[in-house]
Amino acid sequence: MRAGEARAIARTWVESEVRSLPGFLGAYFAGSTRSLPAEVPLDPASDVDIVVVLAGEPAIGVPAGKIAHGGVLLDITPLARERIATPERVLADYHLAGGFRTPGIILDPTGALATLQTTVVRDFARQDWVIRRRDQASARVTGLVDALDAMGPSAPFHEQVVLWLFGTGVLTHVLLVAGLRNPTVRTRYVAVRDLLRDHGALPFHEALLGSLGCAGMGRDRVTHHLDRVTAAFDAAREITRTPVPFASDISLAARPVAIDGSRALIGQGDHREAVFWLVVTFSRCMAVFGTDASPETFDRFDREYRAFLADLGIAGAADLRTRGAGVRRLLPDVQEVSDAIMAATPEIRDA
Repeated sequence: MRAGEARAIARTWVESEVRSLPGFLGAYFAGSTRSLPAEVPLDPASDVDIVVVLAGEPAIGVPAGKIAHGGVLLDITPLARERIATPERVLADYHLAGGFRTPGIILDPTGALATLQTTVVRDFARQDWVIRRRDQASARVTGLVDALDAMGPSAPFHEQVVLWLFGTGVLTHVLLVAGLRNPTVRTRYVAVRDLLRDHGALPFHEALLGSLGCAGMGRDRVTHHLDRVTAAFDAAREITRTPVPFASDISLAARPVAIDGSRALIGQGDHREAVFWLVVTFSRCMAVFGTDASPETFDRFDREYRAFLADLGIAGAADLRTRGAGVRRLLPDVQEVSDAIMAATPEIRDA
């Protein structure tokens, strides 16, 4: 399927499923698929991100998460209008600003989204806004590591892992934001490697992979862990009953992204870059097992989960805190590299 077809199918879903919701104010495409030329084939491991803007906070029953529709996997994010109330709020938010950088509005009954986009497009590459978004990403790194330190070591292990994992992974976003690149989620380590190569700083990629613990991990070992994650994924999606965060990511509809997408990365030689999302996926499976699995099932997959983390140099909660401290030490170097990237990016201009 081509990108233009996928976006057309997504529009039909918005028209039929959310246009009539109470408080509906509009919808727009977000993520990397919004800017793909219409004739470009859509990666089977890609979803189409849609933000649904509502007058207030999303109510129970508002669609959210991954939804299969017409052969396309949609990833729906409900958003309160207050989050994008002014261009300044959007320009300062690295998760939101990219959604208005290029045309991608689906429905805009009041015209407010188009007005907002005009200003964001004009000022997106202004240096002061780029710095604010870069600094927001840096603060996010610190906040996640702080949250890990504040969490007791007796908390569910997978919850501790997720805080360390995203604290580490957002280091890539500091750099991607500085280079005006999309702060992608699943393929962030591929995207940041390409950015660093373009700026003559490719060796720094090894530091980022080292922080994750997979710099020296070979393809066969990553493939081994993918097989374990695949078994966990299929078991978790069969038993899930209790609502957990990101439950739609552990579903049959999401399997092409979480499993097939990871296998494709490994196949193209990006096995180290695939590790981040494999651990994310396994951690989400462990959340399901923690609520809905039998003790025997939980123990079986917990052993394999911990074996994966052991290959990353993490044997327990204390190691996570040690690695979190390493993220703190690496952050100033990341910021220094991001300064160099901003200085070398011609699109970035003074206010």
